[in-house]
Amino acid sequence: MKTFGLILIIAGIAMIIIRGFSVKQEKKVVDLGPLEVNKTENRWIGWPTYAGGIVAAVGLVLVISGRKK
Repeated sequence: MKTFGLILIIAGIAMIIIRGFSVKQEKKVVDLGPLEVNKTENRWIGWPTYAGGIVAAVGLVLVISGRKK
């Protein structure tokens, strides 16, 4: 459990520092036989900063509870 707790702490800190990322998504607009018109959009995938704090806190609890045994 200590290892999983450390991974959660690192992931939580990364979530606080990096608030999200952008993904390119291609959509088909028109399809007329051999002619296709596509549109590329940037889509933002993000999470709130408090989510990173919660993940880091859960990891800290796992690390502390692993030491007591």
